[in-house]
Amino acid sequence: MIEKGGDWDRRNRLKVYEGIYLLSKRQFKEACKMLIDGLATFTCTELMEYKKFVWYVVLTASLILDRPALKSSIINAPEILGFNRSNIECIHEIPHLSEYVNSLYNCKYDVFFNCLAEIEQSCKIDFYLSLHYRYYVREMRIKVYSQVLESYKTVGIQSLATCFGVSKDWIDNDLARFISAGRLNAVIDRVKGVVVTNRPDCKNAQYQAAIKEGDFLLNSIQKLSRVINL
Repeated sequence: MIEKGGDWDRRNRLKVYEGIYLLSKRQFKEACKMLIDGLATFTCTELMEYKKFVWYVVLTASLILDRPALKSSIINAPEILGFNRSNIECIHEIPHLSEYVNSLYNCKYDVFFNCLAEIEQSCKIDFYLSLHYRYYVREMRIKVYSQVLESYKTVGIQSLATCFGVSKDWIDNDLARFISAGRLNAVIDRVKGVVVTNRPDCKNAQYQAAIKEGDFLLNSIQKLSRVINL
């Protein structure tokens, strides 16, 4: 019906509904684009308040966008700040949200971890995110760890603990869990008390991906040829 001539308002409403639906299905990357596109033209007040919508946009963008995009699309966005609406400083009316995204961008990780804990409590009771809050918090921790480690070849475990405002044992165990799962390119040297970053070999990764995709294509062609021969 939209393709046959839905009006401008209905098209914009559809973006919001699709974005929230994708969010509820844990498809954060796809949801992020839809939700950001719906910021300037949000009229779905029957679905939620604008401040609640901003909350979803900021949380999704914090996970998906890199720092330059986060700055331009979220932190400096007039729609987020409330300059395009009757309310003023919209993001600052939502508890912990401004500190959350700004501390992520400004690399104030001790503040970020405190805000993330508050965001986690809010996600636990949220209609759309209650089933995904553990996943979201885990992915955000991986993102900030990667953001720190990519700046250093070697960094002390105690320095990381101080940076994040947690104990040395806690950061050691948390990093070890993500490293063993292959989510962080680093190793922990407990003798020296440091974390050593392994820079991924992009060319080698592309080569391995090409081989894997090539094998998959050959297998598909072989299966298809057998069907055609029959």
